[in-house]
Amino acid sequence: MKLAGLVVAAHGRQYRVELADRTTLICLPRGKKSELVCGDQVIVEQVSPGQGVIGALTPRQTLLYRSDRWKQKLIAANVTQIIIVVATEPSFSDELVTRCIVAAESQGIEILIVLNKCDLLERLADARALLAPYRELGYRVLELAARYDTTGIEPCLARHTSLLIGQSGMGKSTLTNALIPHAQAAIRPVSQALKTGRHTTTHASLYHFGENATLIDSPGLMAFGLRHLSLAAIAEAFRELRPLLGQCRFRDCMHEREPDCSVLAALREGKISPRRYAAFRSLCAELA
Repeated sequence: MKLAGLVVAAHGRQYRVELADRTTLICLPRGKKSELVCGDQVIVEQVSPGQGVIGALTPRQTLLYRSDRWKQKLIAANVTQIIIVVATEPSFSDELVTRCIVAAESQGIEILIVLNKCDLLERLADARALLAPYRELGYRVLELAARYDTTGIEPCLARHTSLLIGQSGMGKSTLTNALIPHAQAAIRPVSQALKTGRHTTTHASLYHFGENATLIDSPGLMAFGLRHLSLAAIAEAFRELRPLLGQCRFRDCMHEREPDCSVLAALREGKISPRRYAAFRSLCAELA
């Protein structure tokens, strides 16, 4: 009998698939090639108690993945909200935040930035300053200390399949455990010598929060390649550039040094953050 299921964890070519009654099967895909991720809706056939075979993949609504010159890495499917977790300590990469936002914008996924560890007051002002351009662009930024209180984020999860993403050491697993105690996500202290996070989550896992929310915790990122996006898609993903696109003298304007470029004009007039423009040009140069 064929059953509809939801991929809630992936370990190589082996997947844990949740059925409608919340029971799970350990499944293998048919054929040698397998590119399934947390959040995928699949059709499975149970072959023995607790085991099944994945026969088909239901069309995805969204797919988040990263890619570089050599390979691509799928992250999660059917996500409706990405939660980028940063922290006051260790310091976070502004470039990585931008890349996560570009990936989400390219898929039409809602974005929430969570500034964690706000109880560490010494570094709070610096972290807020780094996030100020995102606030000015209208991105939601939520401050909390996941070790003590997560009530502020709970309403943001309702009716969403949310992906927690960010560098190691930002507190994603702490946040997951606070919201979903039975998750028991592994936690390690930040390296005091290097002031860096340590990888604890080794694979993405999907959990249910309440009756109408789903949360996917993902491994910490060190890089987020966007080689799969076109130059046009990257420009569209910068929301401050969207109203300017198509207004340049040249249709194929690269917004770098061309005359009568609407983006460069906005930059000169202070309508675009120099830091955001530099991030945009960096991504464009990477693709070129």
